[in-house]
Amino acid sequence: MYTVYGIPNCNTVKKTLTWLDKHKVKYNFYNYKTEGITKSKLKNWSAQKGWESFFNKKSSTWRELDNATQEKIKSEKIAIELMTEKTSIIKRPIIEEDGSIVSIGFDEKLFNEIF
Repeated sequence: MYTVYGIPNCNTVKKTLTWLDKHKVKYNFYNYKTEGITKSKLKNWSAQKGWESFFNKKSSTWRELDNATQEKIKSEKIAIELMTEKTSIIKRPIIEEDGSIVSIGFDEKLFNEIF
């Protein structure tokens, strides 16, 4: 069973869920905006893909940070601290299967290969 991590009002998440539903892929949805995200989950993802792969520097949350805070984000530890506080800075969706990341973001070509 797949787990889709994201925020339900995100357009990319909506697009992903619509695609999964259309292709009859079974999944559980985890809303990390309301349910939060643990440091251990973020460390697990970081061990798999590197924290930079799911830390969204294109997000409005990133742009709203002051320059001093942005300059501090140079290590996994500091990035994970920020992601637990401001979950909107995590790229979405992140799709897992049995604890392993299968996808970050929406990629129809990849989805066709995986699902």
